[in-house]
Amino acid sequence: MLNNPLVIASKEIVDHLRDARSLLSSLMFALMGPVVVGLVSLAPGIKGSAESPIPAMMSVFTLVAAFSGGMNMAIDTIAGERERRSLIPLLLNPVPRADIALGKWLAVSLFALAGLLLNLLGSAVVFAMSGMRLHTSSATFALAAVLAVLPLPLLAAAIQLSLSTFCRAVKEAHTYLSMLIFLPMGVGMSLVFFPAARKPSFAFLPLVGQQLDLQRLMDGRDVPLLQSIVLGYLTLALASALVLLSSKRLHRDEIIYGN
Repeated sequence: MLNNPLVIASKEIVDHLRDARSLLSSLMFALMGPVVVGLVSLAPGIKGSAESPIPAMMSVFTLVAAFSGGMNMAIDTIAGERERRSLIPLLLNPVPRADIALGKWLAVSLFALAGLLLNLLGSAVVFAMSGMRLHTSSATFALAAVLAVLPLPLLAAAIQLSLSTFCRAVKEAHTYLSMLIFLPMGVGMSLVFFPAARKPSFAFLPLVGQQLDLQRLMDGRDVPLLQSIVLGYLTLALASALVLLSSKRLHRDEIIYGN
């Protein structure tokens, strides 16, 4: 009589183990299924997302390109002519010094704008080749970026031209103007690595506002039109003041005879 319960118990144990093995097999089969890919948006407008450092760094390179594009022209147009003694015949002409400074400023601005355009077009090409998707076409992105930072080459040329009037030789001008490139680089890096230090008033500061506008464009965000207009006027006002300083420097005798 004892054998029957033992047989029944052994069958129950075997059935239980078989059920457990079947359950484990089904679980393993479920785990071996395809991986479900979840899409998470990292756009700046989504809660919990962070700004990508790639657009921020590319905006820094754009600022540097605006300063480096016209640097050699700014060195040669004042310090170079002064060293070659070709500035004296130019100043002896019956032409207002303000017109001379304005012409030199426009020439340097043209080279600075060319450097800025090449950098923006190169950025658009890199975006297209790397597979990164822009919210607009490459041509629209380049046009919007140019309109947002168009006063920046004018300001860079005015700063370089006014600084070149204080230099007596090409080497001296090259030393100071090469150090000037660290100005946009330092501003851009500080905004990239210390985003918490930004304030709303920074958007209206020349050079800082252009950096923020470029970063918005590369992140796919819209740039406020009124803010860009005010920033453009402030940048042009500062550039005009620096050009006026350069024209005042051309009236001084030390431009011709030295210190």
